[in-house]
Formats: sequence, C-alpha cells, structure tokens
Amino acid sequence: MTGNGMPAIELRALRKVYLPGKKQVVAVDGIDLSVRRGEVFGLLGPNGAGKTTTVEICEGLTEPSSGEVRILGRQWRNGQDLELRQRIGVCLQETKFFEKQTVREILELFRACFPRGRTVEQAIALVSLQEKADERQSKLSGGQRQRLAVATALLGEPELLFLDEPTTGLDPQSRRQLWDVVREFQARGGTVLLTTHYMEEAAQLCDRVGVVDHGKLIALGTPAELIRSLGADHIVEVDATGVGAVLTAADLSALAGVQHCDLTADRVALTVASLHGVLPDLMALFAARAVMMAGMATRQATLEDVFVHLTGRHLREDQKS
Repeated sequence: MTGNGMPAIELRALRKVYLPGKKQVVAVDGIDLSVRRGEVFGLLGPNGAGKTTTVEICEGLTEPSSGEVRILGRQWRNGQDLELRQRIGVCLQETKFFEKQTVREILELFRACFPRGRTVEQAIALVSLQEKADERQSKLSGGQRQRLAVATALLGEPELLFLDEPTTGLDPQSRRQLWDVVREFQARGGTVLLTTHYMEEAAQLCDRVGVVDHGKLIALGTPAELIRSLGADHIVEVDATGVGAVLTAADLSALAGVQHCDLTADRVALTVASLHGVLPDLMALFAARAVMMAGMATRQATLEDVFVHLTGRHLREDQKS
C-alpha cells in the first residue's frame, strides 16, 4: 500500500440533499468521519438513517450535495476515477449473477476487469468455495452466493473493502465463515467499511463503530467505549402484564443505580450499574404497586443497548419486544 499515513476514508461536513429547492429530504446532514488504514469500521443506523447514502458517496456511486470526500487520499472525479475504483472492492447486500454460469466462470468474468490482482483459484480458496468451483450459481446456497460476491470484490486485491450488510439472512455458520474472510483481509493490511444489522457482528469484527441517525453521526468509538458510555454494565428485563399502567418511567428511574429506563405496557428494561443494588428496591416497588411479574432476566449491556439508548429504536425489527 501507499500513503499509509493518510486515513482510508475522510469525510468533512458531508451533506446530501434530495430534491433541492422543493420538498427537501436531507439524507446526510454534515457528517465528519475518518476511517483509519487497516481497521474494520462499522457504520450502524436504522433504516432511513443515511448510512447507505453515506457509503454510496464513499464508493463513488452518488454525488454529495456539499462537503469533502477523500478515499485513499484522493477525491472522486464525478465518480469516474478508474484508478481509484481499481483500489476498492464493493460487495452489496445482494448481488445478481448469471444463473447458469459456474463460480469459476463468474470469477473469470470479473477478473478480466482488473489489470492486476488475485487469480481466480486464489479467490475461490479465499472464500472456501473449492468444492463449488464448477457448480452453477443457481445451485449455491445463500451463504455460498454471498461468499462468491465477496470473492468478486476481492479479486483486484483492493486496499479498501465496502461491505453492505453482507450477512443479512445467512445462517450462523455462513455468517461466521464470512467473518473469517473479513479478518483475513484485515490481517493482510486491508481496510473495511461495514454496515450491518447484527450487533454481535459489529462487536466481533469492528475496531470502531459509528452510529448514524437522521443523517447525523451521533456516536463514535470502539464497541467497549460505546458500551461504557451507558454508565452501567447490566440490563434488567422484566415481563409484567399491565406494568405500564401502574408505574411510570420516572418511578423506575428514581431507583438508586438506574441509569436508563425503557417502559412499555407489559415490559420494563433497566440499565443499571449494579444488580444487587437495584433488584431489592425493584422487587419492593413491584410489591407496593401490586405488579405481578411473569419473568425476569439479567444480562451484560451490549451494543444493542447503546443503540436503543441513542436512537430509541432497535437496529433490526425482529429485535423489538
């Protein structure tokens, strides 16, 4: 690589406005961000937060309305910088291939687009598809198809790899196989910008994470730093029918050691510094208000808790209580 002292990605006051002059939609609203060389950086945000637009601008697929974008020390020239494009790899959430082509034929086609890079056989081995090399793409599983997409992105030996929700819909084994590919790419000096809907994935892979909401970068740090920002280490979750009609968030937040409270009609989630300090007072409060618990669980705080605290939403719809 060249220019290792420069960040892989630099965004300054990045802004993207659709329909300027009419009913404007501000997709990206003044993002400042620097992604270091050699790190795996996770960009998290709910649907409509602006993360996909931000990534597309970085990939040279979308023009920003204003602000500065530097990729590997260079600026896109109307998205047509061929030399820069050959230094990056892009893997979309879903990639469509010719159904009747084999894995090897697809990679041979993509390899012809790069003046240098891995051989087809090297790319096949990199994503562990040797046994499927002569299989038609239509016969691959979802995980195998996604590994093939990652292989096409790695053929040119890019310095910077963009992965847009690469493991969505995959089974746990396929997801971890792709994690291994990402780790191997980073171990060889590569930089990754990753979007994901899986908080475990972000915690496992990412050196740092940025949270985007309403077009703004609202949090930035390592997964551990963001979890510590909650000011508490534990989550207490209680299922209790009708609790929202009997208690208020203020009642629960007043308990000693409670840092944050989420209250719905039938459920309470408390972010607390110490379990032994909160649980007796919580049980006493429930008894005093005649709240009947259906179940209680405690666990360590996670990135998902940080995300809910910052945005009021879960990153994935299926994680809502």
